[in-house]
Amino acid sequence: MPIRTNALKAIFFDIDDTLFSTSVFAEAARRNSVAAMIKAGLRMELEECFLELTEIIEELGTNYEHHYDKLLGRIPKEYYAGVNPAMIVAAGMVAYHDTKFKKLKPYPDVVEAFSILFQTEVTLGIITAGVQIKQAEKLIRLNILEYLNPMSIFITDQLGIGKQNIKLYQYACKSLDLPPESCMYVGDNPIYDVDVPNRLGMISVLNRRSGKYMDADGKTDPKYTIHDMWELLEILRRDYQLEV
Repeated sequence: MPIRTNALKAIFFDIDDTLFSTSVFAEAARRNSVAAMIKAGLRMELEECFLELTEIIEELGTNYEHHYDKLLGRIPKEYYAGVNPAMIVAAGMVAYHDTKFKKLKPYPDVVEAFSILFQTEVTLGIITAGVQIKQAEKLIRLNILEYLNPMSIFITDQLGIGKQNIKLYQYACKSLDLPPESCMYVGDNPIYDVDVPNRLGMISVLNRRSGKYMDADGKTDPKYTIHDMWELLEILRRDYQLEV
């Protein structure tokens, strides 16, 4: 049975591994950073250094701010004897941010899909986990900010509510004065991006495009599963009668 045209009022998107390949970017940035540290005087093999850095990131989390300092603290000092360690750390940081400037780009279909959706009456927003300035920077670098409702961007760090908490999604829906059943959420994590919105009654869309959750399963099934934004547009056209 077709869904009423006015049933869908808002679509919220995750950022990482939904709008761009976080996993691919992160590996490239980390490899470039350790290569720069070695060039700056760190005496390690690139793969050994990369694995050590990866271990630190897994232990301390991606939002820890001193990964490179911690790396130097965990290896023998003779690996950088005769070199100012601050120069090695700075080289890694510069290479990471240079990679961000060059490589942090949306999936090819994202901007075009957003430009199409922007022409409809559906509000476009973001619900994402992470440090607010980092997530905000990603939105600007992905070149999609102009398509988003500025009052529909919700970042866990900014709100103090984690993605595992149903209150995050409740807050987003209430902020737009919309019932959850009229709001769609598109994300890649079956647990946080499907199970939690499902509990609230939102329309859940699991993005199986890429990333570390490709083979993960949650406790509940998504309403839809997609592999790119064209599939999402087809769903919106077919089931919600949106002219996209």
